[in-house]
Amino acid sequence: MSSNSITPFLKYQMVSADIVKEIFGKLQKFPLFQSKGFLFVLFGFPLLLGLGGCSKTDYTWGWYSISPWHPTGLTNIQFLISGLGYTLLVSLSAIVLSILLGLIVALPALTDNTLARRINRIYVEIFRSIPMLVMLLWVYYGLPPALGIRLDVLSAGILGLALCDSAFEAEIFRAGIQSIEKGQHDAAGSLGLNYWKKMRLIILPQAIRVILPAIGNQFVYMLKMSSLVSVIGLTELTRRADELVVSQYRPLEIYTFLVLEYFLLIICISSGVRWMEKRLQTV
Repeated sequence: MSSNSITPFLKYQMVSADIVKEIFGKLQKFPLFQSKGFLFVLFGFPLLLGLGGCSKTDYTWGWYSISPWHPTGLTNIQFLISGLGYTLLVSLSAIVLSILLGLIVALPALTDNTLARRINRIYVEIFRSIPMLVMLLWVYYGLPPALGIRLDVLSAGILGLALCDSAFEAEIFRAGIQSIEKGQHDAAGSLGLNYWKKMRLIILPQAIRVILPAIGNQFVYMLKMSSLVSVIGLTELTRRADELVVSQYRPLEIYTFLVLEYFLLIICISSGVRWMEKRLQTV
């Protein structure tokens, strides 16, 4: 490497180091970012990849394509981040719908009604056994000829994800409700409450504390599985990355940025779930 090429490289590294220090100082205010192991994964992984770009390989490295200090990189980052809205919308909508479906399926199955229990078991086994990608393809491409129902990619994505996840949500609710002591059920019965009032006023408020970690885990899972909706054409984060790879021919750099996007999203959601758990424990 010539001296002319080394000087700009060193200047770029010095500017980058100053910016990283500034970001590091701000992030240290949050408890999650005080872990050295976490910070190594967050900053060390991209750094190692960047240093790897200086090695002699057949691949022509182009980290400028996702660098905020390069005009092309800044434009690419803005294009990639533009899919964040759809990713969050699909994930939030699907998890809310799956929770509602799971609750509707789980509650009747906890009664003494044999038919309700059988319907619950059939529903759970069917939707738990179907791969999520297959369900998305069937909802989007199969519903129109089968039932005459044509959905746009957003609605099809939300419905497909929610149907598959609702089976797991139903099992989470069932396990959480059954973990409540029998004395609570007896006490509610002694107050003259029917089954639905007993669940709404006595059992479910207690069960929420038990099932919240599992629901939070399902939300993280849903966020990751939302990337599958790119297959049917929704322009969320993964779809944006695919489109950029086709035009820029930088798969390593662009998909690395995509990995970091999902990583930061999931870390934020996990932190929020843990905060809610602590709040519920103090109530």
